[in-house]
Amino acid sequence: MKDKIVLIVGGSGGIGSACGRVFAKAGAKVVLAARNQEKAEQVAKEINDSGGDAYVIGVDVTDLASVSKMAREVTEDLGAIDVLVNAFGTAIIQPLLDINPEQAKEMLDVNVYGTFLVTQTVVRYMATEKKGRVIMFPGSVGKYPMKNSSVYSASKFAITGFTKSLVEEHKRSGVKFTLMHLGGVDTPMWDSDTVDMRVQTDKMLTPEEVAKSVYYAANQPEGSVLNEITIQPESHQMV
Repeated sequence: MKDKIVLIVGGSGGIGSACGRVFAKAGAKVVLAARNQEKAEQVAKEINDSGGDAYVIGVDVTDLASVSKMAREVTEDLGAIDVLVNAFGTAIIQPLLDINPEQAKEMLDVNVYGTFLVTQTVVRYMATEKKGRVIMFPGSVGKYPMKNSSVYSASKFAITGFTKSLVEEHKRSGVKFTLMHLGGVDTPMWDSDTVDMRVQTDKMLTPEEVAKSVYYAANQPEGSVLNEITIQPESHQMV
């Protein structure tokens, strides 16, 4: 992974920042793309102070001009993007009849349209280079629906279907895709006003545990790919 260019969109979040630290420790040049640039700068400073190589760029994943600028600047300043980690997203976990339609639209814009925009833009560059890996996060609700997750699950199932279609579409392009079905990760998401669910964060996966799995998926030998990974904390096991 030394000197590889790793673009982490959502780089200021719990999973994104943990991925940044793991990839940087392995010698990658890490780009933390985030709407919250101030928080991303704090993560980058921590990485750089530890001897890593991290950069920050602002992005609004729902805006084509912003996403295009991000991909163009990373490519021009650092080189071809080797790994894209789509670690962004928002959640609504509420009964259907309690969901605010405007909040639902905002979440779908980020989770579905944002994933489409970022992936299409970066994969266009990767396909030109005939190489690259893309890590997606549909989570466990993109595979196993749960109570009060109707709109959230819809957005995550969309990512699963989108990615599986891309696997078929890009079998000969050199671009590889991995789905990360994660259940119960201890991130600030659970503190959101749109998440009406009691959880025991001490029984969840840590962002650091997730980041190690993301690194493992991204660091497969050139001729192989991990298409799909399901990781659950022991207390959340599903079959």
